[in-house]
Amino acid sequence: MRRVWIVAFPGAQVLDVTGPWEVFALANRAGGTRAPRYAVSVVAPSAGAIATSGGLALVAQRTLAQATGPVDTLIVAGGEGTRPHRRDGRLVRWIARAARRARRVASVCTGAFLLAEAGLLDGRRATTHWAMCDALARRFPAVRVERDPIFVRDGHVFTSAGITAGIDLALQLVEEDCGRDVALTVARWLVMFLRRPGGQSQFSAQLSAQLAERDGLRDVQGWIAEHPEAELTVPALARRAHMSPRNFARAFRRETGVTPAAYVEAQRVEAARRLLETTAGNVAEVAAACGFGRPETMHRAFRRVLGVAPAQYRRHFRTKAS
Repeated sequence: MRRVWIVAFPGAQVLDVTGPWEVFALANRAGGTRAPRYAVSVVAPSAGAIATSGGLALVAQRTLAQATGPVDTLIVAGGEGTRPHRRDGRLVRWIARAARRARRVASVCTGAFLLAEAGLLDGRRATTHWAMCDALARRFPAVRVERDPIFVRDGHVFTSAGITAGIDLALQLVEEDCGRDVALTVARWLVMFLRRPGGQSQFSAQLSAQLAERDGLRDVQGWIAEHPEAELTVPALARRAHMSPRNFARAFRRETGVTPAAYVEAQRVEAARRLLETTAGNVAEVAAACGFGRPETMHRAFRRVLGVAPAQYRRHFRTKAS
């Protein structure tokens, strides 16, 4: 049995708490009739209901005073409440003491600020929500802030990006404890499209571009994501949107912020990333499946978008099973 404490406080982001909680709870179920693997508790500064940033109230199982003894995994949530609680000396000192009793320590989103206040990130690599990375770097110059990854591990300390990235981090912790099969089972139960490796960018192609306003252009964006192998030239896409090529290209760039060619390339790179991570197909097969045609074309696109070659990307992110 592994004891997991998730630290919450007034103004915490509810999904920072409940996302990892559900991962650990489902990992217990994934073991079938075997004994539960995790005993999860929410720990709060005081007893009673915790009003989260979205207004939903949570009830902690333990107060700081009641959370004593060894702990396997200490997770600190983030949210709007981290700003005032960074000045809560009692909470910060408790986090520092509890971390010394923990096998591993983690934060979700802006929970990294509380770890940093406790001195747990000095000299370490860390990340947080993309919108707060600069603030973390300014306030804590001893922390080596990485702005892009979904989560970062430095020794026994883990930090994750915004909100849903806490689920990815929790899945990684479950995989380390229980194996890949259990982690994948949990991901399927959560209906997650893809369990993202920690080093992946916080920005997918879909998040990096705006969603078009008019229905026809949004339909085209969906078509591109679902059919990266198709003919995705401006004339072909314009026909699908029932527009002239010239009008389509202008409207697409105006509404999404990028040209059709750049959007198509980013979507094809994203599709290729997934195949490189999860399949055994060679680079030529992946290039053909994602509409690049030749491996050389995919190589140039990966260099432009990700800064690495496809083979390098696969070596770093490919899952064990694939």
